[in-house]
Amino acid sequence: MRSPDQSREGNTKKVKVAYLVSHPIQYQAPLLRRIAQEPDIELTVFFASNFSVQEYVDKGFGVDVKWDVPLLDGYRYEFLPAIWDKRRTGPTAQLNYGIFSRLRGGKERRGFDVLWVHGYSTLNTLQAMLMAKALGIPVLLRAESRLGRRQAGALKQMAKRLFFSGLKLLVDGVLPIGSLNAAYWRHALGEELPQFSMPYAVDNDYFQSRSREADLRRGDLLRELGLDASRPVILFASKLQRRKRCEDLLEAYLSLCSEAGSAPVPYLVIVGDGEERAALERRVSESGAGGVRFCGFRNQSELPGFFSLATVFVLPSQDEPWGLIVNEVMNSGRAVILSDDVGCQPDLVTDGVEGCVFPVGDVNALTEALHRVLESPETARIMGQRGLNRISAWSYEKDMIGLRRAIAAVTRRLST
Repeated sequence: MRSPDQSREGNTKKVKVAYLVSHPIQYQAPLLRRIAQEPDIELTVFFASNFSVQEYVDKGFGVDVKWDVPLLDGYRYEFLPAIWDKRRTGPTAQLNYGIFSRLRGGKERRGFDVLWVHGYSTLNTLQAMLMAKALGIPVLLRAESRLGRRQAGALKQMAKRLFFSGLKLLVDGVLPIGSLNAAYWRHALGEELPQFSMPYAVDNDYFQSRSREADLRRGDLLRELGLDASRPVILFASKLQRRKRCEDLLEAYLSLCSEAGSAPVPYLVIVGDGEERAALERRVSESGAGGVRFCGFRNQSELPGFFSLATVFVLPSQDEPWGLIVNEVMNSGRAVILSDDVGCQPDLVTDGVEGCVFPVGDVNALTEALHRVLESPETARIMGQRGLNRISAWSYEKDMIGLRRAIAAVTRRLST
């Protein structure tokens, strides 16, 4: 009888991969299920906390959140015992124990061949990388980081250099999520550290399927929100935080409406909640604009319905590490407008092709971008189709290629 460690392809033992992450994340669960399907990889996910599995207060949204998509199905996982758990994210939010014994294994189970960590600045990831190094287990690192626009002070730069010189000794390879992330790793850890592209993707099949279903029910949501189907819809869907800069979009929208003339006046649909909502609602009330709809927080499975309504999706954020909702919207075949401070922009959106790109904080440029996309229904439709074509190639299958290459490089055991 074949042991659990043996591949379906033969008698070669599976490569055992430990993945350490802070908590179950709705964007990551489908990828973990996909990795678990590989016949020659045995993945075990170690979580520091289970707070996201239950209802919790999301600091960014400012409301109670309980995700309505499966977070733990389809892969092997364990919640590590905690010394403390503050039930949120952050460098010191959790400290767990038992990582060393799990990585090492024992008489009844073989130790791990690879440690993969998400992020590098928490107490847990740092201790896990140190323990892996002591055990001779190679470490792969994935994170959302990119170079900031602001130059840090001399003292902070020196501290960062010292930190990264130590971190470099603990890491055998990095898994860049995109071009800006790859540049960050080259800057922080040097040109010689191996990089294996593992694009920040979503479950394209899921979102394309849900988009088609949502299109069939589009009329129901139009009626719920009191929208005229003949008018364009501008969609914002994110946390209503200062750095998301929804106020820039609102000002651009009000400017666009004042210039509409005989053209159909668009709607602005705002999905999300947070600290800026009250101020945005006051501004709408003061303006007298009747085309703005505040829809509050909507769960993951509800979003494709709003994507179906949209003529164009706008993310005007400042200092946005990636913006996975852009991936989701593009899977619905919708045009997108992004600020040039959104991390996914260089990889997913070219100005004038899948949508438009504008300088972050420039309301006039954002207004002009809206004019360009909404020039005609055909313009937005063509941009959306180009986006769908582009995002279809930014996929979990590309992730698997990169992850397998990385594992093969650091273990010399896995075929690519």
